[in-house]
Amino acid sequence: MKNLFFFFIIFILIPNNLNASNKDKVLKKFNKIENISFNFIQTINGKDEKGKCIIKYPKKIFCEYEKRNNKILVSNGSSLVIKNDRQYYRYPIKSTPFEFLLDKNFLVNKIKSSTLGEVEDKYLFFEINEKNNNIYIFFSKDNYDLIGWQVEDVYQNLAVTYIFNTSINNTVDKKLFKLPSQD
Repeated sequence: MKNLFFFFIIFILIPNNLNASNKDKVLKKFNKIENISFNFIQTINGKDEKGKCIIKYPKKIFCEYEKRNNKILVSNGSSLVIKNDRQYYRYPIKSTPFEFLLDKNFLVNKIKSSTLGEVEDKYLFFEINEKNNNIYIFFSKDNYDLIGWQVEDVYQNLAVTYIFNTSINNTVDKKLFKLPSQD
């Protein structure tokens, strides 16, 4: 009976300790990021778009999409603009999932209070359910780097963003986060 109890305790505690260790490693790595540059592939409704982005915490992002209509996405911390050759959309950042994705302090607190999940023994993730937003943030299990997220976009489409070729804490021109004009 003692052996069964000992086995049960080990079986329950080891996964929790591994999960806590992974969480600590994710937090340690993520806390070092002030800004991050990366390439991305974004899939919405089965269609892929590629480009490059820079995130500067808190709540600033600049993304240029490859080819197609000179599309950019920019947040200055309070508004988000999506612009291409034909259209211009401006949203309060609070009405988008970027309110959470671009708030490092919010993410750190959510990671601390969440249970990390695991996918295929390769990826770690945590889920955020906040103000009708379901957001999944993904990290590499190998090196604990941020590797992407999944959200519902402003049109309620599932948007999956995979990031790669990341570089952190480079000098960033503040002018990138100036909202483009509508013309």
